[in-house]
Amino acid sequence: EDGRLGRQSVLAAQVKRMLADERAEALVDDFAFQWLGLAKLDTIVPDRGQFPQASGLLDPRDLMKEELRLFVDSVLRSDRSVSELLTADYTFLNERLAMHYGIETVKGARFRRVALTDEARYGLLGKRAILSLTAYPNRTSPVLRGAWILERLVGAPPPSPPPDVPDLAENRRGQPPKTLRERLEQHRENPTCF
Repeated sequence: EDGRLGRQSVLAAQVKRMLADERAEALVDDFAFQWLGLAKLDTIVPDRGQFPQASGLLDPRDLMKEELRLFVDSVLRSDRSVSELLTADYTFLNERLAMHYGIETVKGARFRRVALTDEARYGLLGKRAILSLTAYPNRTSPVLRGAWILERLVGAPPPSPPPDVPDLAENRRGQPPKTLRERLEQHRENPTCF
């Protein structure tokens, strides 16, 4: 009523106080998880034949969500630049999840901040939760990942594909298997697919 929030120093102090409050965790649990579409992660069941270490009793999805929650919370509530969501060279891991990343220096069940050396793991796009929800249960998908980036990060969902574009051809028995990149290149040779 007396206009004190109009003063920059008062406003900054109040924002800092509110972010320090435990109720600010809703920024991650409600806002960020909804923005990132993390609910989809619960609907994806990894193919047991291809990923036995990521299914059944070994299913790491709850661990991946905790990593993402702690990471996003560390950026949003620590007065960090929002660009760190894409560039941060750290994450939060416990021993079990660290093993999925091939990191052997983390021991125990407690999550802690871990510096990353592999640039492919930096920021949101390197987090297992995001990589999993932008893939199929049996393989990665650059198309799903690109559509997710356009929709969730850029705010510009891609248009629907033309109706006459066929699905990506799967590897055939008896023929040398092609990598996903090779199959996508073959797919793009068709002008309607390109």
